[in-house]
Amino acid sequence: MVWNVPNKLTMLRIILIPVFIILLAFNWANLGDIYVANDLIPMNHVLATVVFIVASLTDLLDGKIARKYNLVSNFGKFADTLADKMLVMTAFIFLVSFKMAPAWVVAIIVCRELAVTGLRTIVLEVGGKVMAAQMPGKIKTTTQMLAIIFLLMHNIFFSAINIPIGEIFLYICLIFTIYSGADYFWQSREIFKS
Repeated sequence: MVWNVPNKLTMLRIILIPVFIILLAFNWANLGDIYVANDLIPMNHVLATVVFIVASLTDLLDGKIARKYNLVSNFGKFADTLADKMLVMTAFIFLVSFKMAPAWVVAIIVCRELAVTGLRTIVLEVGGKVMAAQMPGKIKTTTQMLAIIFLLMHNIFFSAINIPIGEIFLYICLIFTIYSGADYFWQSREIFKS
C-alpha cells in the first residue's frame, strides 16, 4: 500500500470511527446539554457530529486529491468505500438505538451496503478490477451523511419550523440506496452470466 495523502485521509476516517462510537456509546451526562438555534442538544451528540463531519470531509478530500494528482490506487478505491460504510453503518446503528431512525430503513441500507461490497469482491476476483463509485452511489452517500448530521443534531435550524429535515434526507437516501444498489448489480450482470 502506498502511504499517499488520500490513503492517509482514508485511514484517519477509520481511526475517527472509534472516537465517534465512544462519544455516543457512553452516558456523558457530565458534559451537559447545549443550546444551538434554540434547541437543547446533548453535548456528546454535538461532539459526535463534529467528529462525523470531520470524517465525512476526509471522504470528500481524499477522492479529490487522488484524482487531481493521479494518486488513485486499488487500496484507495477499496479502503475509501469500506471506511464510508463503516462510518455510516455505525452512525445508523446508533440512530436506531436512540429511536431517531426506523430500523427497517437502516436494515435496507445495511443489506445494500453488504450486497454491494460482496459484488465488488466478485467483480475484483472475476474481472480483475475495482468497481469505482458511480453518481447514484455518491448521491446516496451524500444524503446519508446529511441525514445522519441532521438527525444527530435533532434537526437543528429546521425543528423550529417543524420541518423534519433529517428524516427527509433519510428517505431520499433510502431511494438512492435501493436505486444505486440495483444499478451496480445491473452493470455487473455479465459477471453472473460467466
